[in-house]
Amino acid sequence: MIRCKPQLGTFVEISIRENEDRLEAIENAFNAIQKVHDLMGFHNPESELSLINQLAHKEAVEVHPWTARVIKIAKEVYLASDGLFNCGIGHRLVAAGLLPRHITFTNHELGGIEDIQFLAPDLIKSDRPVCLDLGGIAKGFAVDMAVRVLISEGITSGSVNAGGDLRVFGKTALPIQIRDPELPEKLLEIGSLKDGAIATSSLYFAKRDQQLSHIINPLAQHLSEVHAEVLGSFSVLAKECVYADALTKVLALSDNEHHPCFKRFSAQALRIAA
Repeated sequence: MIRCKPQLGTFVEISIRENEDRLEAIENAFNAIQKVHDLMGFHNPESELSLINQLAHKEAVEVHPWTARVIKIAKEVYLASDGLFNCGIGHRLVAAGLLPRHITFTNHELGGIEDIQFLAPDLIKSDRPVCLDLGGIAKGFAVDMAVRVLISEGITSGSVNAGGDLRVFGKTALPIQIRDPELPEKLLEIGSLKDGAIATSSLYFAKRDQQLSHIINPLAQHLSEVHAEVLGSFSVLAKECVYADALTKVLALSDNEHHPCFKRFSAQALRIAA
C-alpha cells in the first residue's frame, strides 16, 4: 500500500507491505510529519522555531520535546563537525531571498546553534540573538517520526520518502537512486537500502533556477564564500534519517568522505562528482 502527499515543500511517499487496509496508520504518520513542520517551519511566523528566533535571547522559551530533540542533535553534529554544520545561518538564506524575513537582526550580532542553552529538558535560552533554520535537519527528523508512528501502529515493514530523504524499516529493501549531477532528470542506481536511511544534498535545481546556493558555509571568512558553490551530489547513509540529513552538509562543505564526523555517528558518506 502506497500513499503520497505534498508536505515539507516536497512530496512525501509512505509505503507499507501490509496488505490489509491500514490507512489510519499511514494517516497518523503523515500527521507526525505535519507536526514537525508546524513546530519547526521557518516560513510560519507562529511556529515554535520562529518564537525561538524572536524571543530566546530575551527570555526562556518552552519548546516541544521534538523541537528540543532536533536542537540537541543539531548541537551534537555542530560540535562533532567543528562548526561545519550550524543551523544558525537562517539570516543568510533570508538575505538571499530563499527564506522569508520575519525578524530583523544585524548580521554581526547573531549567534548560532552553539548559543542555545538548555535550562531544562524543554526550556531553552540563547546567549545571543539567533536566526535558526532547521531546514537542514528537521526533514530527516520528520521521516524518523513517521517511521516511529508506523511501527507503533503495528506496521512491520515499509518506507518513508520525503523528497529524497528516505528511510526503510523491517524486511523492506529499496534501490538507492541518486540524480546524476550532470543530468538531474537521470537517476543513477547505486545499490539498495534495508533498515536504514539516506539523504542527499546538491545544487541541481539551484543552478537550473539560477538561485544562490542554499548550502551555507558557516565558517566562511568572506561574504562571497558564504553560499558554497559545491559540485556534484553528496549523500549520507545512517541508521536514522535525522543524522543522514544533517551530515550531508558536512560532506558537501568538507568535500571529505572520511571526515571523523561520519564515524562518530556510524554513517557512510557517498559523493558523486559532477
